[in-house]
Amino acid sequence: MRSGTKEDSKFSFLTVRAKELGAADAKVIPASDIVVEDRVPLKCRAGCKSYGTKLTCPPYVPTPDAFRKILSEYRHALLVKYISPAVAEPDVICSIYKYWLDPEAPADRKEKATKFWNDHFHGTGTFAPMMLELERTAFNAGYPFALAFVNGSCRLCETCNVKAGICVHPTQARIPEHAVGVNMVKTAEKAGMPIRFPVQGHPELMALLLID
Repeated sequence: MRSGTKEDSKFSFLTVRAKELGAADAKVIPASDIVVEDRVPLKCRAGCKSYGTKLTCPPYVPTPDAFRKILSEYRHALLVKYISPAVAEPDVICSIYKYWLDPEAPADRKEKATKFWNDHFHGTGTFAPMMLELERTAFNAGYPFALAFVNGSCRLCETCNVKAGICVHPTQARIPEHAVGVNMVKTAEKAGMPIRFPVQGHPELMALLLID
């Protein structure tokens, strides 16, 4: 299912819609080309402050093994690239979380890190709704199991309803790909849509829509 094939034409309405919504690029890929690795959610546990605090993040989402089984029931996916308006400065991006969260971090670097995240969160707030719109578009085109995954943890609530175990925005909240084990760097590279990593300049963000 490569460029110019019947499947590309079949789903061209989604790639066109993605770009209309502001995506930098979009491409239909075989669902089997999505790279799932057990080690990916380990980074959530070891390096993300959202771990265990949101129902759309580990340990409340399918494990990589469970997601592999789910993924095997899909044939197609839409890989979508977005560009963050934030600018990653080399002297800060190398330790962006440390400079942002560590009270002992140098003031100048903490200021740059804070500006980066403010710009990033403000500028990427529409990306998840864009993926939901693509999910709706696919659903209404006859693909009832279309399901969007988003880049980054959910931002719908200031504090997630984890204690009750029930999402208060189930129609809007979606799981980040990496939370279920998707290696987006490898997946994007395999699709011919590589992303720069380590980050340089404006971060390139990837999101997935399972279509069938």
